[in-house]
Amino acid sequence: MAIYRIQTQEENGLWHDVRGANGKALVFASMAEAHAALDRMFPVLVKMQHYGGTKRTRAYEVLKDEDDK
Repeated sequence: MAIYRIQTQEENGLWHDVRGANGKALVFASMAEAHAALDRMFPVLVKMQHYGGTKRTRAYEVLKDEDDK
């Protein structure tokens, strides 16, 4: 089963997971949920990408290891 996380890119080019109030990386059950969260949390950055701006947000899939409990 996969989970999805979202990231933003800093001015220096480094990508960072978006974290919640508890300090843990936010996780989502689907790619659609992850993209919707990016749209809500970073609307300007997401819209800039649609108009040819630099990609500054992304959602990615994290594969869960079958041995993880």
